[in-house]
Order: sequence, then structure tokens, then C-alpha cells
Amino acid sequence: MSSKIWRATGEYLKDKRTFTFSMEMVADKEAHVREQVYSEIGSRHRVKRRRITFAEVKEIKPSEVTNFDLKKILGIETEI
Repeated sequence: MSSKIWRATGEYLKDKRTFTFSMEMVADKEAHVREQVYSEIGSRHRVKRRRITFAEVKEIKPSEVTNFDLKKILGIETEI
């Protein structure tokens, strides 16, 4: 199975405030993307999984990537 590029967007609730997120990552399928988002947001912000809601998880083309680190990994962007 070949890895694909995904963008996950949504929001999470912490201390009665709502925060939005957008993350890009490489994964095999949508379930892996959701699991990685739960892991990263839960670890960084101490948010429970039930407080995280996804608006959209979609596969994107390499030309649509906005994350500079991901571009470097994919070989799309080179350092100056």
C-alpha cells in the first residue's frame, strides 16, 4: 500500500474555548490520519479524544501541501 498525503481540519474544546486546527501528514488511510491527530493534539494540548471533532479529512495532491517540513520530506521544496 502506498502512502498518501492528507489534510485534516476540525476543532477541539479546551477550558470552555474552541480552537481550530489544520494538519497535513502522510498516511496510508483516513483512519491512520484520525488516530495521528488524536495522538498529537492529545499529547500537545492535553485534550481528550471526545473533545476533538473533525470537519474534514481529505486526500490532497503534493502541489496543495502548505507545510514546509512536509514539502522538504516529499522533495517538493528545496532549501535556498
